[in-house]
Amino acid sequence: MTEAYAKMIQQMMESGQEMMRAFNPALENLQVGGFDKIFPTMPANMMEMWFGKTFNREGLDSKTRLLVTIAALTVLGAQAEPQLKLTVRHALEAGATEREIAEVIWQMSMFGGLPAMQKALEAAQAVFAEKKDGTP
Repeated sequence: MTEAYAKMIQQMMESGQEMMRAFNPALENLQVGGFDKIFPTMPANMMEMWFGKTFNREGLDSKTRLLVTIAALTVLGAQAEPQLKLTVRHALEAGATEREIAEVIWQMSMFGGLPAMQKALEAAQAVFAEKKDGTP
């Protein structure tokens, strides 16, 4: 591991710990059900700051990071539905298209299976419908 890479990882860990303390110092009472409703979509420039530039300034942009996160959450299956909906909202705000999100979810069928893909597509479609209806 190079020194620059080790420094980047250390910065990522420190930033992540700081963000977690800000959200909930104990994290013992965190309820994921409905989490997507209590944490609204961040503006694109804030997501770029947190996800695109803070962790790895020369790395991935926020849209790509969020698409990768959608992939991971898809493979986790139904247990990650609130997090998936939240990430889909953020990805749309960061410039991802509905088609790109659907393609990422479809690709994950090979890793998480068809039921996980179907559940993720249903969650994404619910977010797409909310966005069209103007629901926050």
